Amino acid sequence: MVQYSPGLDTAFAALSDATRRGILERLGREDTSISDLAQTFEMTLTGIKKHVQILERAGLLTTEKVGRVRTCRLGPRRLEDETEWISRYRQMVEARLDRLGAFLENTKEEPS
Repeated sequence: MVQYSPGLDTAFAALSDATRRGILERLGREDTSISDLAQTFEMTLTGIKKHVQILERAGLLTTEKVGRVRTCRLGPRRLEDETEWISRYRQMVEARLDRLGAFLENTKEEPS
């Protein structure tokens, strides 16, 4: 039975877009305004705001409005659950590849 985790789904969906990953990389270097992000990614304010909202819902960034400027910074979510899921997935794939390797080794023909 497949188990779904809304938190994982939200984070992976947020990270599935290259622009959103780029925004997080930029925020890893420094906090910045939505206007600066729009300029950096050559997008309209409306377009970049949509990306920011998705990242904010996932807890990957936060925004704060001071006067007319909305500043973005990395959020509180540190992706521990996502990292754990990826680690379990990697172990599963490696185990399958190990079994395939063992099978292929056992079915090799000996030279005559």
